[in-house]
Amino acid sequence: MPARNEADVVGGTITSLLQQEGPSAIRIVLVDDGSADDTAVIARKASEQIGKSDYLTVIDGKPLPDGWTGKMWAVAQGVTVAETLNPDYLLLTDADILHARNSVRELIAIAEELQCDLVSYMVKLATVSFAEKALIPAFVFFFFMLYPPAWILSSRRKTAGAAGGCILIRPDALSRIGGISAIRGQVIDDCALARAVKGSGGRVWLGLTPSIVSMRSYGSFAEIGRMIARTAFNQLHHSPLLLMGTLLGLCFTYLLPPILVLTRKPPLVTVGAAAWLLMSGSYFPMVRFYKRSPLWSMALPGIALFYMGATIYSAFRYWQKRGGEWKGRIQDVAS
Repeated sequence: MPARNEADVVGGTITSLLQQEGPSAIRIVLVDDGSADDTAVIARKASEQIGKSDYLTVIDGKPLPDGWTGKMWAVAQGVTVAETLNPDYLLLTDADILHARNSVRELIAIAEELQCDLVSYMVKLATVSFAEKALIPAFVFFFFMLYPPAWILSSRRKTAGAAGGCILIRPDALSRIGGISAIRGQVIDDCALARAVKGSGGRVWLGLTPSIVSMRSYGSFAEIGRMIARTAFNQLHHSPLLLMGTLLGLCFTYLLPPILVLTRKPPLVTVGAAAWLLMSGSYFPMVRFYKRSPLWSMALPGIALFYMGATIYSAFRYWQKRGGEWKGRIQDVAS
């Protein structure tokens, strides 16, 4: 568990993991990645309060070397310590994730049943603020459009994806790809890890769960925009052509239908309305998952416009050498 300035949430994460149901013993290695708050202190107190301090190891992160992102360097240090315990599985989890009591057992069961080397849950993201309620369901919707779970599991397709907040991986699979070092400079590290595992002949699974939740909140539209901008242009391989193609595709798919409806020309209105209803229908299951009003599914064109703006902003931040900023570190900039 990499942790950098996570004092507000880390206690809940530690408690949820140390209270897991099942016969397997769970040990936590938390890497305090240069926190300026009481992250380590609160983590230790959480384990002590439930009488399981022996199951938590806290280590101070070493200085960040060249070529590494901060998170991957912290994860690598934690894995090094964890491997000395000869684990059956490694759970890579963020410090803001509140796990259900059976989540680890459930992940192991999926890995065993499907004979997977890596299984991952897209956890339920926080939807407390109005901005989150408006935009977060679409974030998950677009993610699964990029990384369809059926394609990820299929050995006939190269698509591979994972969600970094909750990844269970077999140690031998991680060793086979060369360890965390193989993805040391990746900003979208979760999907890079999944690609490396699948590319080495491993089997990967990704699912969605309502029982594991993120406690990290984004209180405003600006915060969510910056969150998207951290990785959007990296996802496009920093290509201006892919950026233009993506924007054109989003315009055609999500903005053109309401524009056609506004023309008031019957044939165009019919086509636009039909397309709008189809996109709303495809989005509705995610709206329902987040327990939002069905009317929110009709707002997808406006939401897509926001994501287009965040993607453009991501490209400009990259070109201005301010890309991928997270926890005070800039880790994805134009050379």
